[in-house]
Amino acid sequence: MTNPFKKFRIESLFFRSFSVLIIVVLACIVWASYSISSKAMVKTTSHYQQRLLDELNNEISAKLVMIEQISLSITRDNDLNRLLWGNQDEFDRHKRVDAVTNTLANLTYSIPIIQGIDLYMDRPFLREEKSYIQFRDINELNQQGWDQYLEKNDFAWATEHNVPSFTGDVPVLSFGRKILVNDTFMGVVIIHVKSKEIRTLLSGNSIGINRIMVDSSGQEFVRVGEKFEQLELNNWINMKTQQSGFVHIPGNSGMEDSLLVYSKMADSNWTLIEMTPWSQITASSVRLAEVITIIGVAAILLFLLLTHYLSRQFIKPIKKLVAAMSTYTIGGKNVELPLDYHNEFGYLFAGYRKQNERIEKLYMSLKKRYEQQRKAEIEALQANINPHFLYNMLDQLNWMAIEAGQDELSRILELMGRMFRIGLSNGDSFITIEKELEQMHCYMEIQQLRWGEGLHYSVDVPDDLLHLYIPKLTLQPFLENSIIHGFNSKLTGNSNIRIARYENSLHITVTDDGIGLQQVAENKKKRHTGGYGVRNVRERIAGYFGKHYGVKLVNRVEGGTQVEITLPVLIHPPANEPIHDPE
Repeated sequence: MTNPFKKFRIESLFFRSFSVLIIVVLACIVWASYSISSKAMVKTTSHYQQRLLDELNNEISAKLVMIEQISLSITRDNDLNRLLWGNQDEFDRHKRVDAVTNTLANLTYSIPIIQGIDLYMDRPFLREEKSYIQFRDINELNQQGWDQYLEKNDFAWATEHNVPSFTGDVPVLSFGRKILVNDTFMGVVIIHVKSKEIRTLLSGNSIGINRIMVDSSGQEFVRVGEKFEQLELNNWINMKTQQSGFVHIPGNSGMEDSLLVYSKMADSNWTLIEMTPWSQITASSVRLAEVITIIGVAAILLFLLLTHYLSRQFIKPIKKLVAAMSTYTIGGKNVELPLDYHNEFGYLFAGYRKQNERIEKLYMSLKKRYEQQRKAEIEALQANINPHFLYNMLDQLNWMAIEAGQDELSRILELMGRMFRIGLSNGDSFITIEKELEQMHCYMEIQQLRWGEGLHYSVDVPDDLLHLYIPKLTLQPFLENSIIHGFNSKLTGNSNIRIARYENSLHITVTDDGIGLQQVAENKKKRHTGGYGVRNVRERIAGYFGKHYGVKLVNRVEGGTQVEITLPVLIHPPANEPIHDPE
């Protein structure tokens, strides 16, 4: 076989070979676009229609179930049952009729979907034929065709038909229910539902749709749009299932290809069905294929020779920029963009570099501002506890000045001086556990001067933990809370402080035998006081160490309160606060 590159002209060979190749590629693109887009459109359309039908089915079913419940409540009406029982005189019957009429009329006027109500009974009271409330002879029931619906059931729905009214005949759906008084059949109540209302719900404010509502036997009740001619629904839909779905119905001589979507809800006898022509769904896909064909042919003929070269020249710098953007990290080693571009790509690269510089400056500025803000918040929280503590101690001094002698007052002032020196700590926010315990001993000694022999406390701290650092004024607020609130109504009180180390965590436990958390909370509400010191400690720990550490208060089984404080192990005070990384 002769090599075509040796036989034909290069120009003709390239033109023909590329033409054939491009035509094949274009045909594949058109077919693939049509196939994929049409499938996507069918899937999207069926999914949307099914969801919409499910919503409409729920709404319509709720309306119809409401009608069924109303009919049940009517059959249980005392005035109606006494009227049907028939053991009254004519005067009482007239009164019962008026009462029943008013009840049924109120239902008709208050529920717009109800067109009217018919009551079939013995010895009915004749009313105007076009009235919304009708009393009819029970013998006329079979003439209206209700015998076929209620022969084997106590209630049933009838298909769409017309009933007279003051404005003319009105299409309705009717629901009938037998009236049983003491297990004796006494009549039937028929509620007429406006088909227009159901049809409005079925249409869902859409135009040009074909939907029907059928019962479990496949009988049509309400329809919107064209009737489904030459289509046996039972061949495509199992009316007994409790599932919604869709099916593609191939066309025949009487109809074209169609998409049938149906909604069948659980515990419901109703099925909503929508039929959409297949050509209507795929019309956009056909149009898309046509547009792709036209554009493809034009673009191929015009840019066949330029595509390869220009695409490489355009894509190369873009790929560099995309690679730099995808791997960019603040403070990391990033891809360097070329500097030899002096056109639009050069401007783009320069703008990208300036943007990265601004991002890094902004990030550093925000990081510094965040650290300053958190440090200021923690220092503010630390400073807030001093006025609170002074207030409580001045209150104690006032009490002691009234109740005690000068020696005790002198001792209290000495202890307070030691506490203030430890509390100031040259402005440091962290002190050793030894200093914290010393301050706590001073506070408890002051309280013991007030309580006398009634207040006791104990401390269980290993010596090797005394050199560790914790936020100052961590223990005193909880002891103060126990004495002021927990022992408030008691003559004696016992507190215990225990500190233990578990790996990299420090666990502090403060227990008392006071009145417990619930009673303390009630006392605080009555006195409108309390809770500041404990809240201050919580917020400082959260500010310093984050969410992994904190304070937990629980009731003890034997009575009283237990405070559990979790802190990190700090051999040295933190150089910069807060010590946890900003999120």
